[in-house]
Amino acid sequence: MKAIALTQALPLDDPKCFSEIELPTPTPGPRDLLVRVRAVGLNPIDTKVRKRRAPDATKPTILGWDAAGVVEAVGKEVTRFKAGEEVWYAGDVTRDGCNAQYQCVDERIVAHKPKHLDFAQAAAMPLTTITAWEGLFDRMGFSIEHPKLNEGKGVLIIGGAGGVGSIAIQLAARVAGLTVVATASRENSAAWCREMGAQHVINHQKPLLAQLKEIGVGEVDGIYNCADVDTYWAGMAEAIRPQGKICAIVDNREPLNLALLKPKCASFHWEFMFARPMYKTPDMEEQHRLLTRVAVLMDQGILTTTHRETLGPLTVENLRKAHQQQESGTMMGKMALVVE
Repeated sequence: MKAIALTQALPLDDPKCFSEIELPTPTPGPRDLLVRVRAVGLNPIDTKVRKRRAPDATKPTILGWDAAGVVEAVGKEVTRFKAGEEVWYAGDVTRDGCNAQYQCVDERIVAHKPKHLDFAQAAAMPLTTITAWEGLFDRMGFSIEHPKLNEGKGVLIIGGAGGVGSIAIQLAARVAGLTVVATASRENSAAWCREMGAQHVINHQKPLLAQLKEIGVGEVDGIYNCADVDTYWAGMAEAIRPQGKICAIVDNREPLNLALLKPKCASFHWEFMFARPMYKTPDMEEQHRLLTRVAVLMDQGILTTTHRETLGPLTVENLRKAHQQQESGTMMGKMALVVE
């Protein structure tokens, strides 16, 4: 099979940063699906792994953790899928990624693709959807089963126009019934947040609590930080309601002063959607369940894809351009590449 891989340590502006290589088609393990990849999505994790993982020409690194495709074959213990079915998934960061014609992935983190989305529209969604869902409902404890329990509650989503923020806004506003305040600093990104369902948009370059008070919201029950923990740490401590919860998906650069949260008995949570597949947790199949539910919500028109651009086929040059755009700091929604 063809794959786009890292084989040597080169800067992103070098045309040889990525290489097209030939590899044997992988053989599925007992719980694996062998998927013929049809489209892949791009995420910050792709660029982070590219920078951190030392390439080895004898063991190429295949990036990519967002995919949609068709099941080619199944392992002997697979019960949920059969060959020919269309699926979507984010995968496991400890295994080879999806920037290839074929990929093996554990059935417990895979779901059937939304019927009305094409492969590129679907491939843009799994990683950010799982991250947003787990952050809102597993980490911060908002109710997905009983939205009435969320009445009167509000969530602040910092970095609302990005991939995770875009679907988190939709889940919080359209499914959970929360009052959603998103942050954006540009006019077009603010408009995008409103299109996703945010009732209010404030500027993350200005003090958070003062703006929340200006719009009549005040302290919020939850804060989902999709942008920068260090910059907003003190502001989040001010803006969180007593006994509220803060969740973040981005690494801190300096030690965080947790004492700022003590007077309010507020809590801080990390969200890392790869934790379940990495550690094979007993509830690993929750990612199958949530992607299945989201596929229904998308087919019903309650949720919409955050896919904004297909850069073309998965080639060395297009993947390099995709990484450059991902690192620009101006991404809204998601981008995808199709696999030929």
